[in-house]
Amino acid sequence: MMTITVWSDFACPYCYIGEARLEKAIEELGMTGDVKIDYRAFELDPTAPCEVTTTTPERFAMKYRLSVPEAEAQIEHISSLGREEDIDFRYATTRYSNTFDAHRLMKFAEAECDYATVKKLNHLLFDAYFTRNLVLADREVLLSVAAEAGMDKEQVTAMLDSDRFADDVRFDEREAQMRGVRGVPYMVFNGEFAVPGALSLDAMKEALRRADRRIKEAEAAAGTEERPHACGPEGCVL
Repeated sequence: MMTITVWSDFACPYCYIGEARLEKAIEELGMTGDVKIDYRAFELDPTAPCEVTTTTPERFAMKYRLSVPEAEAQIEHISSLGREEDIDFRYATTRYSNTFDAHRLMKFAEAECDYATVKKLNHLLFDAYFTRNLVLADREVLLSVAAEAGMDKEQVTAMLDSDRFADDVRFDEREAQMRGVRGVPYMVFNGEFAVPGALSLDAMKEALRRADRRIKEAEAAAGTEERPHACGPEGCVL
């Protein structure tokens, strides 16, 4: 089983696009049952407000020192990349807010639910932001998305009312910092090599093939290695 560790934020357009390409590459290579994605938290702006304070074109223009029309053109370009991946991408009308609780919800799902639910929740959170233009800092939005993913509403409510899984989110972010991650998406294939950014579909396929080759080479080497002479609690290798 190949594991791909992915750092991302639900307010990041290239994260949604990159993960869509990754999923498509996995499917087209016939590797659906052989790959597991390990989702990691990364907040683009940990200080983002919990309430919407500006429009996306206005925020984009301010951040990149563009005029609003220039910002709108850039946003439309990014949206067109999303639509190429069959996503109903509505970046211009997204409602930017804090994503910390959305990441806590993902950590809760990872701890309490099966992988299929975790994967579905991840997709629904991106969809909530980029297609339905919902506010991810809104508890009612998170409860609705969690219920749509098949999670227990009462358990999710109790979690959101607490500080559970806050440390898990911070752990992911500290690990990203230690790795020198400066932008997302950031993908690590089977713990061996990292791929920063949303690669093209072809490049994503090549990364998958490369990781698969390394797994097969390691398995082949393990099958031909001599048993090491060593002793343990249960005795020695004879």
